[in-house]
Amino acid sequence: MTTIGTLQRLSAARLSTILLAAQETPAAGDPTIAIIDVRDDDYIGGHIKGSLNVPSRTLDAMLPTLVRQLQDKQAVVFHCALSQQRGPAAALRYIRERERTLAGPAGPEEEVGREQKVFVLDRGFVGWQEVYGADERLTEGYRKDLWVDGYWG
Repeated sequence: MTTIGTLQRLSAARLSTILLAAQETPAAGDPTIAIIDVRDDDYIGGHIKGSLNVPSRTLDAMLPTLVRQLQDKQAVVFHCALSQQRGPAAALRYIRERERTLAGPAGPEEEVGREQKVFVLDRGFVGWQEVYGADERLTEGYRKDLWVDGYWG
C-alpha cells in the first residue's frame, strides 16, 4: 500500500528532460506524462508549461474526472509550492481514487488500463522556478518579482 512516505519523487532536472524531449518530437502526439499543479492562490507567478491547475481545495470533487482524463498517461506528476503537503496528499488521494475507480470485480489486480506511475515533483514549484523559471520552453507566466527569496509572496 502506498503512503506519503513511499511516494516516488521526480527531480526537476528529470522532468525538464522529459518535457524537452516531448517538445522535440511533436509528431508523437499526446504526451505520455501529465503534470498536476495543486497550488491554490499561490498559483500566480508561473507554472510548468502544459500543467493542469487543480487547486487542492477542489481536488476531491475533481478526482473521478481526473482519473478518467489521465487513465492513458504513463505517468502523472503532482506538485504544489514545496511538494511537502498538498502535492503528496493529492498524489496519494489520486492513487487511491484510481485504484477504486479502475478496479475490476476481483480487485485492483484486474485494473483496467495501463500501468501508471505517480510521482511528486521534488521541491515543488519553488525548486522548479529556481532553475527553470525563466526558461520559456518549460515555464509559462513566470513573474520573477513574485518569487522573492525563492518563495511566492
